[in-house]
Amino acid sequence: MIKHIVMFKLAEKNPENLGQAIAALNSLQGNIETQKFIEIGTDFLGSERSYDIVLTAFFDNREGLKAYAGHKNHLPVVEKMRSLCSSSIVVDYETE
Repeated sequence: MIKHIVMFKLAEKNPENLGQAIAALNSLQGNIETQKFIEIGTDFLGSERSYDIVLTAFFDNREGLKAYAGHKNHLPVVEKMRSLCSSSIVVDYETE
């Protein structure tokens, strides 16, 4: 199994932007064939090191992740998140 984890820091953290970001990420659920499922969380600590939102997406294999990256339903979400966020970080890894 492949885990794709992305953390997002909003450029302006407010309820409206947080809601837009969560809605955009939730739109991925069930709309990309190779994606098994997703998990979305928001930070409650708010420390200097904290990011605001985390997305964890699960795939059967690397090919599934590659298909997701260029998928027509994923690309608008990427653009929306770029418009709302000042930074993001990602890690992709294999697990059993």
